[in-house]
Amino acid sequence: MRMSGYRVGILPLSLVAAMAIAVKPAEAIPAFAQQTGQPCTACHVGAYGPQLTPTGRAFKIGGYTQGGGDGWTASMPLSVMAVTSLTHLNTGYPTGGAPQDFGTNNNPSIDQANVFIGGGLSDHTGGLMQITWQNIGTSYDNFHLDNTDLRPYVTTFSVGGKDLVVGTTLNNTPTVQDPYNTTFAWGYPYVSPNSNLAPAPAANVMLAGALAGNSIGYTAYAQYDGKLYLEAGAYSTPGRWTLARLGNPDSFGSISGAAPYLRGAYEWQWGTNAAHVGAMFMQADINPSTGLAYQTSSATGRNRYADYAADAAYQFLGDGTHIVTVQGIYTYETQNIAAGNAMSGVTSKYTLNQIRANTSYWYKNTYGATLGWQKTWGPVNPDLYGAAGGSANNRPDSNAFIAEADWVPFGKDDSRWAPFANLKLGVQYTAYTQFNGGNKNYDGNGHNASDNNTLMLFAWMIF
Repeated sequence: MRMSGYRVGILPLSLVAAMAIAVKPAEAIPAFAQQTGQPCTACHVGAYGPQLTPTGRAFKIGGYTQGGGDGWTASMPLSVMAVTSLTHLNTGYPTGGAPQDFGTNNNPSIDQANVFIGGGLSDHTGGLMQITWQNIGTSYDNFHLDNTDLRPYVTTFSVGGKDLVVGTTLNNTPTVQDPYNTTFAWGYPYVSPNSNLAPAPAANVMLAGALAGNSIGYTAYAQYDGKLYLEAGAYSTPGRWTLARLGNPDSFGSISGAAPYLRGAYEWQWGTNAAHVGAMFMQADINPSTGLAYQTSSATGRNRYADYAADAAYQFLGDGTHIVTVQGIYTYETQNIAAGNAMSGVTSKYTLNQIRANTSYWYKNTYGATLGWQKTWGPVNPDLYGAAGGSANNRPDSNAFIAEADWVPFGKDDSRWAPFANLKLGVQYTAYTQFNGGNKNYDGNGHNASDNNTLMLFAWMIF
């Protein structure tokens, strides 16, 4: 579940929310296991991505360049993936209100199919590229360029007898390059209900997907002694022609100039334990969408968003029998909404707060259970969260608990056809105690937060 919503010109907030929410599994691809000669469990908790172990974080920071595999498959950079699901809503759609070609409830779907190109091109260059097919009421073309993280150059120096890894990234989503799963691109829930089959709250912070796929980031990073991680760079928006060819909309709007991005984290590792604390900042001036495909304008003013985030996590890996992870991130956003008020010269200033936290337990990387919590809140904000955003009281407040159970029958080092055949089966339940500003009759049309509670059964396959 991604909670999403912004002031974007004439587009309704509920539509923007739907376009920004998507199933997002990736990053754990068999091509990496073949390249390194290591099982998926070396880099991923639960034998499945995207949740990384310390080894997985080192592989990513190293530019996806580590070798060690044997045979022709070690240099085969291709993997394919598919996600299917069955979605049940606590209160189904009214007659005639369901998405096209779907029923009012209990909808099976093929959420997406993907091709991945990933691995090292040389000792200093590597990357990951995801091409996704979706066709369920989405604003994307059937195919679009999804999560992409290219590492043009990565190298290692010895400083004071310790390794200093220095690298560069070229990516299309803020935080997709981040090595920690507390952040948004690879954060929990790793599989979410299809945005066109399950409602999601309108309010979200910018970092949580507003610029996913429709921006280009250029950053440089360094990690010293496997502990201190620093990254800095900026994001911009490609032109209309490029976005159209990549199949990615700019429903949130386009970045005016460059949007600075800063990231820092410090990691400790002791025995079979690991922990980190970190902070993040991003600011963007946004030309809102005009409502026409790939078109934005500053004619009515620009909106400015600034996100300040702090995150932390702890992992116990043990000998692989019992694995425990605790993760959390808090984000504070300032919003200066000028679009639509250009003639009067008025700027409306608001704030938004969000907490995301989860804890998971895995037994032998085969059976997993996760409990997550997501809470978003802020002051009354009619510019962003009024009637178009589905809130009768103009508030962004939402609160959700997410419980998930998983089984990975294929994907460990001793699995048949490893590392080519990988399968995760899961059941996930999202319960809302607040939705778009309220618990009861939150939209003024008689809908309650619990009406949006969602049960999802899913199968996630990658080869």
